[in-house]
Amino acid sequence: MTATRDTSGVPHRQLMNSSWQTGIGFGLTSGVITTVGLMVGLHAGTHSRIAVLGGILTVAIADALSDALGIHLVEESRAARTRHVWEATLSTFLAKFVTAGTFAVPVLLFELRTSIIVSIVWGLAILTALTFMVARKQGLAPWRAIGEHVLVAVSVVTISYYVGLWAKDLIE
Repeated sequence: MTATRDTSGVPHRQLMNSSWQTGIGFGLTSGVITTVGLMVGLHAGTHSRIAVLGGILTVAIADALSDALGIHLVEESRAARTRHVWEATLSTFLAKFVTAGTFAVPVLLFELRTSIIVSIVWGLAILTALTFMVARKQGLAPWRAIGEHVLVAVSVVTISYYVGLWAKDLIE
């Protein structure tokens, strides 16, 4: 842990370095928005538990690896230290993989429609908590930042729902 100062000038302990913060912040955010959007779209288009569960597992593996590679390339382009690059890569993968994976639990435990609602609430809770912590660390008003991020997430869910319906109409 290193001592740093926040915007108020008060020293505090930094619990993790910037490479881990980058990966975890990106992985959590992407894990929530991508997974919930995909779940809602697949549910709207198929009403299939296997399709939704397959989508979650695909996000947890393929999209987590893709995001980790993307962060890896960004950090390399910044000429970051090798250790920083790999920490950001690993933390992005782990955060996205674990976050996306948590959305499989409601699908396995509840009826599909209920699991979608539980997943939306769970995703918004994760996004709200992360945004609150980041805003407080930066000395910003948390509720404004939370409102912005929730609006983006709700927009993605809404658009995904209608895309799922549109795809279903194309096939039927």
